[in-house]
Amino acid sequence: MDQSSAGTSPLRPEREWAALYRAGAVASFIYVAMMLAPLALMIVAPLPPMDGGAAILDYVNAHRGIYVAELVCFVGLCIPAIAMFLALGVALRSASPSLALLGSALGISSEVAAFAIGSSPPSLSWGLVELATRYAKGVGPARDAFAAGAEALAANVNAVSLVGVLTAMGILIISLIFAKGALGRVAGVIGIITGASGLFLEAFRPYVGAVYSIYGLLLLAWSVAVGICLARKARIAASGSAGTVGWLAGARRLKE
Repeated sequence: MDQSSAGTSPLRPEREWAALYRAGAVASFIYVAMMLAPLALMIVAPLPPMDGGAAILDYVNAHRGIYVAELVCFVGLCIPAIAMFLALGVALRSASPSLALLGSALGISSEVAAFAIGSSPPSLSWGLVELATRYAKGVGPARDAFAAGAEALAANVNAVSLVGVLTAMGILIISLIFAKGALGRVAGVIGIITGASGLFLEAFRPYVGAVYSIYGLLLLAWSVAVGICLARKARIAASGSAGTVGWLAGARRLKE
């Protein structure tokens, strides 16, 4: 390979990815914080009802501040999750390019879809906030209509979503690379358990009840482990002492 083609090679030293790894690490811990915040708020106020349009709207009007905060956290955590999956895809590319790309693509696409939908169980939806406002101002038949609309919307929000299944699948695929020794085996083991259990619990969420919370705890543990791994990867990459061998080997293969 001549000098001109080497200058346009897609290969780059790990140092150039340090900022992305660092952003992914920060995003991982933000993700954890945004999961813990609504859980803490649920101690202050009871969970929103899963059914009953009038009951849901009464709940939203009685706990509007807490309800909106929970909604913002559960929907908004999709943003740091996107950064986390992107950083993982790049960080693991040298260990298994195909799996890294597939896992990160599944994770990112699922989080983008979840953010676009803008709702989350239990009965958290911006549509319900608007219906609750109109319900409070309505009288007679109008209130009944708003309650019926809330019942239908809540049923849709609380139904099984394939978005959650895709997220679990992405975690599982990425963690298979971790388990090989890339970045950290502990994160890999936690991730495999998280992804495998998530596939089942997301698919059967309406039927597993409180058991679903196990998946939430595993997600927290995996996100913390990923954040630690990415922070370490960023520190090493910034020092220029990691990735150099793999980068030079890749460049040598291109020359051949």
